[in-house]
Formats: sequence, C-alpha cells, structure tokens
Amino acid sequence: MLSKPRYIVHVDMDAFFASVEQRDDPAYRGKPVIVGADPKGGKGRGVVAACSYEARKFGIHSAMPISTAYRKCPKGIFLPVDMKKYARASHKVFDVFEKFTPDIEPISIDEAFLDITGSWRLFGSPIGTCRKIKAIIKKETGLTASIGMAPNMMTAKIASETGKPDGLVVVEEKGLLKFLHPLPVDRLWGVGEKTQKALLEIGIKTIGALAAKGQEELIRIFGKHGEHMWELANGIDPRRVETDETMKSISNEHTFDADTKNTRKIEDTIMCLSEKVSRRLRRSGLKGKTVTLKIRLADFSTYTRSITIDTYTNFVDDIYNNSMLMADKFALERKKVRLLGVRVSNLVEGSQRRDLFDEVSDRSRKKESLHKALDKIVDRFGERAIHRRTA
Repeated sequence: MLSKPRYIVHVDMDAFFASVEQRDDPAYRGKPVIVGADPKGGKGRGVVAACSYEARKFGIHSAMPISTAYRKCPKGIFLPVDMKKYARASHKVFDVFEKFTPDIEPISIDEAFLDITGSWRLFGSPIGTCRKIKAIIKKETGLTASIGMAPNMMTAKIASETGKPDGLVVVEEKGLLKFLHPLPVDRLWGVGEKTQKALLEIGIKTIGALAAKGQEELIRIFGKHGEHMWELANGIDPRRVETDETMKSISNEHTFDADTKNTRKIEDTIMCLSEKVSRRLRRSGLKGKTVTLKIRLADFSTYTRSITIDTYTNFVDDIYNNSMLMADKFALERKKVRLLGVRVSNLVEGSQRRDLFDEVSDRSRKKESLHKALDKIVDRFGERAIHRRTA
C-alpha cells in the first residue's frame, strides 16, 4: 500500500523586523534599515537583530556587530528593537496559519512549519493553499512571506530560503533529489562550518556528492552524525510537525557598553536580568527548575553554567541566588566580561505544584503575593519603577 503524500509547508517572513518598520513608516521604504543596538557612530556594542534587503546589499546581516554594520553603511537607518510591535505583527501572522491547519510548529516569532496534509482539500490544492496563505498574510499584515512546500521539513525549509524574498517554491516527491543534489552541502541541517570543512577534505561539496558516498564510510568518519547526514542527503527526513507550543525556556541578556570586571556592576546586572526573567515567567504563567548563567568574555569566548534546583520557581531571589552561585565559581572579578545572560528552563505551568509533596507554605503564599504586587507596579509605571540592588 502506497503511503499518503505529505505536504509540509515552511513559512518564513521576509526581513521581518525591518519589514514591519518599513510598513509602518513609508519614509523607510526602499532604504537600508538596520534594526538592533545603537551604533553610536560606529562605536556601539551589540549586534544587528535584522536588516532590510536594501541593507543586505551592503553586506550587512543579522548577528553582525552593529559597529561593523555602521562602517558598511553609515547612512543606513538604524532603529532600536521594538519587540512589542513585532509581537503584534507575529500574532496576526499566526492567526492566518490557524485558518489553514491546526498542525503548526512555531520556530521563531517570524517562522513556522505547517502540515497541510489533512487540510489542503478544503482550499483546492496544496499549491493553491500556499498561495492563499501568502495572499492572506499580505492582506492582513501588509507583509510578505516566503513559502517552501515539500514532502519533508528539511526540504520545505530549504525551498523557502531558495525563493526569498516573497517566493513560493514547491518540491514534489518525484523531484526531491533533483532539487536537493546540486545544492551546497552546508544547506543540510546540522552541517555547520566545521562539518563542511571536514566534508570538503574528502571531496564532498554538494548534497548529491554526500548522497553518493558510502553510508558506512560516513559513519566511520562522523559517527552517528554521518548516518544522519547521509539520510538527509537522500531525502530521508521522517520528522513530524510538532504542535506543542509550550515554551522551553525564558531568558534575557545584556551586553555592556565597555568590558567590565567590576564585581558590583556584574552583580547588579545579574539581579536586573533575574528580575526580567522572573517577571516574564509570571506573565507567561510558568515556573522553571533549571537556571543557566551565560558569560561572554572580552575575547568573545562564551561559557554557560546550569543548576537544577529542587522545586519549580518564578521567584527572582531563587533565580538570582543560583545565578550568583555559578558566577562566584567562575571567579569573574579576574576576567573582563562583555555579556551576561540568565535563562530559566525545564518549565511547567505555574498552577502545577512545585514537586510531588509540595504544600504551599505561608511563606510561599506571601512571596507570591509580593511578586504579584510588584508586577502591578511595574505594569503601571514601567520597569524603572522598581529595581532591587544587591546587598
């Protein structure tokens, strides 16, 4: 019996943050727009969050240091990140997705996989469904999306990238390998810079060359990863669209204007980050059990340290105290720090008991009440209304 064809759609909004800015201000249209940190005349720190296609012509891309972006395009329009605005646009985009299928896997604020295998007949045809998704996104948000449709997730994502901007690329089962095999090998999932270099050393430049290589030889060289790469190169990707939209973690980061080893400044920053994460957890109705501290030093070397605590929490003291335990072990006073980040993961709904035998104590109830009261103050007067200082 033949298996039922799969129709997996990857939707990726085009230059999302910058496109929202250009939509909202006609003066920005057709011009290089760079969204991210303040460039401060080329002396700014931080990175580019997103940029328009006009800016990309200058060699600018996301995650590039903002100072480099300024040097490449000093007359560009540099704008701060307005996450509330982008979130509103994202909600409208995802509302469109829900008109076409319940099987949606969000990847980020501007990107998702949709499985329309069971729903395309309601809209005429698979490709017709994709055209309607694009058209309604444009109508509802004023923004363009690039769409790839294929029998599996990896190929759908590659297809959407191939069609950017404002594209629609469809790869059918019978043409799957014809589409994949001429492409550079780094287009495969999991083939980063190091793996690509190792593949080049054994003469593999394209996905087709990788597919033609003996599977056993790839396993010998790369282990389990070699088997996985061979399967992807041969169009084998059984992964399913996961519709679980539960957040996996909540985090905040801060890049210092100047590298620092000032202990008080570092402690205050970790407290500030802990407060933000704590507040976001409560707003999302979540608690977490694993606290992670991220440290980037002046030489850009980056480290993460994690602690899993006994109970689920969204209290700032729990997050801060455990973050400081990791910071103290790292002996930060002897190193110049460029960036700090705090993350809480291993999340559950906040209404769940924090462990099997947890009876909420009077102290916990009072802490819950205090945090809710502080949240109301911040909601009314802004984040600057309350800020704890370290002891």
